[in-house]
Amino acid sequence: MLAVYTFVFSNIFKARWGNIENEGPLGFAINLFAGLIVFNMIAECLTKAPGLVVANPNYVKKVIFPLEVLPSVAVGSALFHALTSLVVLAVFQLIAVHALTPSSLWLPLVWLPLLLGCLAVSWILSSLGVFLRDIGQFITVLISMLMFLSPIFYPATALPPKFQPLLAISPITQVIEQTRRVLISGDSPSLSYLIIGFLVTSLAAELGLRFFEKSKRAFADVI
Repeated sequence: MLAVYTFVFSNIFKARWGNIENEGPLGFAINLFAGLIVFNMIAECLTKAPGLVVANPNYVKKVIFPLEVLPSVAVGSALFHALTSLVVLAVFQLIAVHALTPSSLWLPLVWLPLLLGCLAVSWILSSLGVFLRDIGQFITVLISMLMFLSPIFYPATALPPKFQPLLAISPITQVIEQTRRVLISGDSPSLSYLIIGFLVTSLAAELGLRFFEKSKRAFADVI
C-alpha cells in the first residue's frame, strides 16, 4: 500500500514535501509513511475498541477480571505495530538521506499524548460498544474520513490558508506534524504541544476510565 500511495500521489498528483524535496518519490514515501504510522495506530485502536467487551462475554459474566485492561492491551498491540513500522521508516531514511535525525529521541514524548488519547477513546468506545452494537460501522466510516482529512498524503501547508486553521485543531494533525518534525525535519517538538497535549489527553484518559468504570456495572445485564 505504501508503494501504491507513493506512486499515485508523487507521480500522478505530483505531491511534494519541501523538507526532503531532492529525494523525489522516496522522500515523499518517508513523509507519507510517518503519517501513516500515526494514523494506523489510531485507526487500529478505534476499530478494535467497540468490540473489546462484547467479544469477551466470559470475562464479564463468569470470571472476575479487570475489564479496563482490555483497552490497554489493544493500545499496547497497536503501539507494537507502530514501533515495528518505525524500523521500516528508519531503513527508508537511511536509504534516502543516509542518516537518522538526533531529534528522533523526542519521539516518546511526542507520542505520549497519542497513547493517552488512544486509551481515552478506547475506554469510551469499548463501553459504548456494549450498548450500541452498530457503533463499529460508524467508526469504519469515520476512519475513512479521517484518513483524507488528516495531513497524511499531503503537507498541512498545501491547504489554502482559510482551511489550515480547521486542520490544525485536529489532534491527529498535531501528532502527525510533530512526528514528522522530530523524525524527518530534525527539529525539536513544539513545547506547547508537549505541555497542552499531555494535560488534555491525561484529563481525557482519566474521564474515559471513569466512564468505563461506571458503565461496566451494567455490562453483565446487557451482554
